[in-house]
Amino acid sequence: MERIYNKLVRDKIPNIIKEKGETPVVRILDEIEYKNELEKKLYEEYKEVIESTGDDRVEELADMLEIIRTLANLENRHLNDVIAIADKKNEKRGAFDEKIFLEKVIESE
Repeated sequence: MERIYNKLVRDKIPNIIKEKGETPVVRILDEIEYKNELEKKLYEEYKEVIESTGDDRVEELADMLEIIRTLANLENRHLNDVIAIADKKNEKRGAFDEKIFLEKVIESE
């Protein structure tokens, strides 16, 4: 029996599959495919975050963070760079702690 996945997986997954006595069929992506698959994976993890709660949500957030780290590396940056930029935006524009929902803006005449 075969199970079809056709998706990017973490580096150790093929060995984990082998340890279970199964045979993984894999290929190495080129740079364009790799970036596209990372973006798909980010969206997949986003959906899983939305659908989960509690410890499961934290686990899914960790998966998203790993993908963000890898995408940053593709831009020759590090996760710390992303966090530093987020901190600067937080300082300049604030965070989302106050639960503010902007309904509209009325233009002055």
